[in-house]
Amino acid sequence: MAHRIAFLGFVALAVCASLSLAADPANLQDFCVADASGNTRMNGMACKNPAMVQASDFAFSGLHIPGNTSNAVGSGVTPVVVTQIPGLNTLGISMVRIDYAPWGINSLHTHPRATEILTVIEGSLEVGFVTSNPENRHITKILKKGDVFVFPVGLIHYQRNIGYGNAVAIAALSSQNPGVITIANAVFGSKPDISSDLLAKAFQVDKSVVWQLQTKF
Repeated sequence: MAHRIAFLGFVALAVCASLSLAADPANLQDFCVADASGNTRMNGMACKNPAMVQASDFAFSGLHIPGNTSNAVGSGVTPVVVTQIPGLNTLGISMVRIDYAPWGINSLHTHPRATEILTVIEGSLEVGFVTSNPENRHITKILKKGDVFVFPVGLIHYQRNIGYGNAVAIAALSSQNPGVITIANAVFGSKPDISSDLLAKAFQVDKSVVWQLQTKF
């Protein structure tokens, strides 16, 4: 009987340990405002002395200002991450405003560290993401004002304004620093270049097509 109780106790401890490893660690203090001047290298940012913390460390102004959409893709992103609000450090959350010119796109990209939940504030958007190999399912939907859509962490996704007026969306992300990898920029604009032979074979196109794309990014 004693052996069985000891075994069950070990199993319970193992389950608790696995659950604790599956989530971000809980804060051991009220906050850890990022200290941009700190030289300590760590996963996240060093904490400012709590006695030096001000209300401004938890605030950001300007999300009402439209982003610049005068670019090749016709969209502008205004980030509100730990760089803009130091008080987000260790809290595992951030947000962005996305503005879209008519038929503008937020190009194919992925957030390596965050799930995204997006709300349409103005206009209509076509949104979608692609599941991982081997299915590569394209899951897509048309969103109107007030609609909400989720992009799972790490999956390639996009948005496109399908209206003739400007569109606006607000998105929350489950990381203080979600990161973004724009697929076209990463593949064709890497420094140094990825071999044109490799890209031509991967995309099953002629090398001249790869060279042309690399000049654009």
